[in-house]
Amino acid sequence: MSYAIVSTITDRCKRCYSCIRECPAAAIRVVDAQAQVIEERCIVCGHCVKVCSQDAKQILSEIDLTYSLLNTGKAVAIVAPSFAASFPDNYRKVPAALRKLGFTQVIETAFGADLIANHYMDILKSETDKTIISSACPAVVSFIQKYYVELVPNLAKVVSPMIALGRYLKQELSDDIKIVFIGPCVAKKHEAVDKEVSGVIDAVLTFQELKEMFRENNIDVNSLDESEFNPPHAMMGKAYPLAGGLLKTTDISDDILEKDIIVVEGKKKVLEIIQEIANNNINAKFTDILFCEGCISGPAIDTTLNYYSRREKVIDFISEKINNVDKRVWKSNLYNARKLDLLRNFKVDNQRRPMPSENKIREILAQTKKYSAKDELNCGACGYETCREYAIAIAKGLAEKEMCLPYLIDELKNAYENLSNTQEQLRIAEKLASIGQLAAGVAHEINNPLGTILLYTSMIKKELEKYYNDDRYKADLELIIEEANRGKNIVSNLLNFARQGKLNLKEIDLKIVLTDIVKPFTVNPAYKDFNFILNHKNGECILAADEDQLKQVFINIIKNACDAMMESEKKVLTINLNCNDNEAVIEFIDTGKGIPKENHSKIFTPFFTTKSIGKGTGLGLAISYGIVKMHKGNIRFVSEEGKGTTFIVKLPGKHSFKPKENFEGVQSNG
Repeated sequence: MSYAIVSTITDRCKRCYSCIRECPAAAIRVVDAQAQVIEERCIVCGHCVKVCSQDAKQILSEIDLTYSLLNTGKAVAIVAPSFAASFPDNYRKVPAALRKLGFTQVIETAFGADLIANHYMDILKSETDKTIISSACPAVVSFIQKYYVELVPNLAKVVSPMIALGRYLKQELSDDIKIVFIGPCVAKKHEAVDKEVSGVIDAVLTFQELKEMFRENNIDVNSLDESEFNPPHAMMGKAYPLAGGLLKTTDISDDILEKDIIVVEGKKKVLEIIQEIANNNINAKFTDILFCEGCISGPAIDTTLNYYSRREKVIDFISEKINNVDKRVWKSNLYNARKLDLLRNFKVDNQRRPMPSENKIREILAQTKKYSAKDELNCGACGYETCREYAIAIAKGLAEKEMCLPYLIDELKNAYENLSNTQEQLRIAEKLASIGQLAAGVAHEINNPLGTILLYTSMIKKELEKYYNDDRYKADLELIIEEANRGKNIVSNLLNFARQGKLNLKEIDLKIVLTDIVKPFTVNPAYKDFNFILNHKNGECILAADEDQLKQVFINIIKNACDAMMESEKKVLTINLNCNDNEAVIEFIDTGKGIPKENHSKIFTPFFTTKSIGKGTGLGLAISYGIVKMHKGNIRFVSEEGKGTTFIVKLPGKHSFKPKENFEGVQSNG
């Protein structure tokens, strides 16, 4: 099995570089404008998964592995206490659902936190000259092993609650049971195969994967009865998904807690505290560190609740169950585990890359036209906070210079100023695809204030009309409304280009849609010498689609065809519509000049155009491509210079078509 826990789905990556901004380990390399996860550098914290709005980052699924373990009849589920936040309305029924799925026992991972409490207590009581770092969060452990190797000796040599409970169950039940951990943490998948602790946990499921399995097996959690976990039951270990929860399992005094312990959660604070420890600026004896804001904020928590509601649900679960635990049995279970090995070592996995020389950094900055500090805009569009960090990333092989938006815009400007160098102009235009993706993020932020401007301007206009009859104010306010609407139209075009828009699906008849589109062209004086022929089978061609967006696609193709035929002696555009049970196929066949072979690979590239400035933006076919893809269809072309071009659009089924034998032609001779 491959253990690339987090990877990129390239077809979904929109080059927004959000993952680069959020990755604490600089574990994402841009290759051909695609943000690819570097497996050996990744600490599996899951931040890139959380911030990717396009679901372009995928987590390794262990659903099939879990099914194979369930088939053995020996599968045991151990569930992280944060499950109460992921199943807020029915968490009391989750154990029953897991048993229905096929698990023989369902046990609280929280008991593992109880098991390791004494080891942490020993650390807190010991005399040490270094700050000990908790080792329960696998993302923190991996980050230190890879990027702060000098702090590896500072890691508490104690297993996590997951591993502790796994070892306990293998000892108490049977060594051949199959243990599946279920929780909100992606990094647990990596910890389970860590050579230092491997062989204990057989599979790791996220809450998202568990819910998928429930759906696949038609298990309705709400319809089940409430059910208890199997023993051993946990005490304060239930609190470990909360910030500082691990320490609540220990019997430490408030005095020690205040003086010698630091509790840190959240990426930004984690990076700061680790740097401070590395710089010997921290005198505390112990730091409890979680990369997320508690495990209740893990990347796969899979809930719409906010942080405070999630926290409240876990506290409710603790309050319900803590007083029902038989302390004598609980202590007996801990006593029986007194000889269990709950310690581990940590190995260095150095992934730090050498810092490039100052000359190399300046050389790279100069390549993107940053010759002095004044030229370094630090706009962050590339995903790095400063231009200097971006240059260092390029030197380390983690980025490419085309990620710099100001550089691309400047290159475009220069290319258009020198029209004689057409080849260079087109090369730069190809790289400008990323501008649309970056613009989409900006467009979302602009839309909201524009809407507010429109709302309040309209309100002011109505109020003034009640009390004043002054056309001057009316004209000013109407100008504001007009300009705000113009801005919203621009934003809408940017979003369409970046393929961020949503489809407004409804049933449409493609025959009617195409007929309505062709008619205006047949009566337009500009096309009086053109023949427009629409061929389709009698009957309906019904499918679920966004009518307005498909009209935009067809109009773009027809206009391009007409432009290509302007100099042709024969000006005929033939449109063939064919439908069957699986798909609708529309062909646009023109008798134009055709497309040169060297331009075939660039036709759908944003900003690529052979038209003169002011005649075309190069976005028409790029937008059309995006719209067709959003409909899960396909668009392609065949062309021969001097003979013409055929564009073929294929759209998926979900339609009913009643074919007849004959074709019906609709002709216009202009």
